[in-house]
Amino acid sequence: MNFRELGKSGLDTSVIGVGTWAMGGWMWGGTDEEKSIHALKESLEQGVNLIDTAPAYGLGRSEEIVGKAIKGQRDNVVLATKCGLVWHTQEGNHFFDEDGKPVHRFLGENSIRHELEQSLSRLQTDYIDLYITHWQDPTTPIEETMKTLLALKKEGKIKAIGISNASLAELKEYQKYGVVDAVQERYNAIDRALESEILPHTQKTGVSCLSYSSLALGILSGKITEATTFSGDDQRLEDPLFSLANRKVIQAFCQQLAPLASELNLSVAQLVIAWTVAQPGVTFSLCGARNAQQAKENAMAGQVKLDTQLVQNITALVDSHLKQVAV
Repeated sequence: MNFRELGKSGLDTSVIGVGTWAMGGWMWGGTDEEKSIHALKESLEQGVNLIDTAPAYGLGRSEEIVGKAIKGQRDNVVLATKCGLVWHTQEGNHFFDEDGKPVHRFLGENSIRHELEQSLSRLQTDYIDLYITHWQDPTTPIEETMKTLLALKKEGKIKAIGISNASLAELKEYQKYGVVDAVQERYNAIDRALESEILPHTQKTGVSCLSYSSLALGILSGKITEATTFSGDDQRLEDPLFSLANRKVIQAFCQQLAPLASELNLSVAQLVIAWTVAQPGVTFSLCGARNAQQAKENAMAGQVKLDTQLVQNITALVDSHLKQVAV
């Protein structure tokens, strides 16, 4: 497994991380706790030490599963969780409803401290390695939020600070008050918007980037075809990315990648993940896994280093094929 430092924290972190949104069940058609725990344990067996979760993933369900899976192995894990999506208070701005409960974006000091204690309990730990503001709260000054996070760091309850789903202006505002170690943002071969502003700035200032949705909700895995169906509350049911027209374009792209992947004894999904962490400024790739086999496959993508020419060849395919995707 390849490792990189997480920001300026000194935490030696695997380039592949486990993203646990789906393990919470919400918007993914339910969850299977036993399979999820096996997936997390297999990830650790394969050298992955970065696990990313959040209270909002199933209203605490994902954190509970992670806590059970890492019991006895806490020192071997770089554990990331989040704050700022709350259902214990009506403060802040209403964002969405989950399981009948209104969830608000709120990053006030007392709320962050409440959330952290709840997360520590569910995760069965007394500290968080990377604590991330999940979505930004326009009702609370960033100065208050950042000073709270810095205080928690001084108290030893968190080791590093991250922000997610933030603009460049918001990132710079956080940095006025202290060190931000990481941003967590959507980045994949279809959505490369980060390249214009965020990534140039994070590279200059020593901030790591955790890429989420590296496989674009699975459509870049090469396994989703025109015949694939989704059920229940699976968000992909109504996502325009999964239109039949887009599936055809993305299938054609994946078919072009297949022989390149085969030469390296990789799957298309593994090659896409490896390409993602080879992009300038992209430090880590968060990959969802619903079972042990998927976890093992994801981990293997972090064990290879693509040569410069191959990265350029894949980027050329991305440029020529995926600009046709309509979202």
